[in-house]
Amino acid sequence: MEMIEKDKLYPFIFEPIYMERMWGGNYMSEHLNRKLPKGKKNIGEAWELSDRDDAQSIVTNGPLKGCSLKKLVEHYGKNLVGSSFRGGKFPLLVKLIDAGKRLSLQVHPDEAACAKLGEGAEPKTEMWYVIACDRDAKIMSGLKGSATKRQFMDSLNSPDIEDYLQVSDSRPGDAYFINSRRIHAIGAGNLLLEIQQNSDTTFRVSDWGRVDENGKSRELHLEKALKCIDFMDRTSSRIAGVSDAMAHNRKFPIINKCPFFRVDDLRLVEKWQDTTQAAGSFNLITAINYPVTVGRDEKMTRVEPGSTCLIPASFGRYSIILEKEDETTTVLKTTL
Repeated sequence: MEMIEKDKLYPFIFEPIYMERMWGGNYMSEHLNRKLPKGKKNIGEAWELSDRDDAQSIVTNGPLKGCSLKKLVEHYGKNLVGSSFRGGKFPLLVKLIDAGKRLSLQVHPDEAACAKLGEGAEPKTEMWYVIACDRDAKIMSGLKGSATKRQFMDSLNSPDIEDYLQVSDSRPGDAYFINSRRIHAIGAGNLLLEIQQNSDTTFRVSDWGRVDENGKSRELHLEKALKCIDFMDRTSSRIAGVSDAMAHNRKFPIINKCPFFRVDDLRLVEKWQDTTQAAGSFNLITAINYPVTVGRDEKMTRVEPGSTCLIPASFGRYSIILEKEDETTTVLKTTL
């Protein structure tokens, strides 16, 4: 494929990579009206932006349609990723999580744990944003302040383990910051946007005793997980969403002290002006409830609800144009 000059780069949209999961739900088709691939069942994840050897995002718009994210990163480097880029893969992985059933109780390692564990383990800190959920949906993240390590260990194979976890009612617009080493699980009935370090390392602590259609249980990684869990971490992961009606455009920082990514919740009632120069990195724009169009001049890209647009770091000023100016449009903006 012939690459274009850096000053001709534009906002990219990628083909979702759909993943079958035993806990997959129906929110992507019912809430986002997505046409899911035929022949796949229990789709639980859509990888919206991925630079993994086994899962490469492919551009679907503009002159670079058909190009992989890997090739974009290799060719454009800092012009795509930002001034802090030192080579390697794109630093983030963006997913939709469609949980028809609850996910396993799990933990991800930090860099220190990865160094001890070896075997290609990668650090992973992530955040979740609740797009939609059932009325009784839950999020489990972190140990309760009163829980002891012994109580947790003694209840690993018991439903009572939930008694020692921080359990929150899911609410659209709420976010959760899941630092590495924090025990967590996504409850049934949640549609989440997940923004994370580019890692696929997960250690399952419990899978709630369930088995797949062949009667087999999934592998647990208790020994490795126990080397990762921070039993001193009792902070709350929940970041309450915005509930007030908007009379004008507002920006609400969600994640602003994480070294791996920053996320803002934009509540828009009219066109939003922005620039990639402020952060010195790419800008990811995720439409939550209504479509938006992103870019400037002739370099405009439409973003459907649930989809994420990658604006190259060198792009500079851009606008987010609303399709429903009589309603508040919610957009997440992610940078390094």
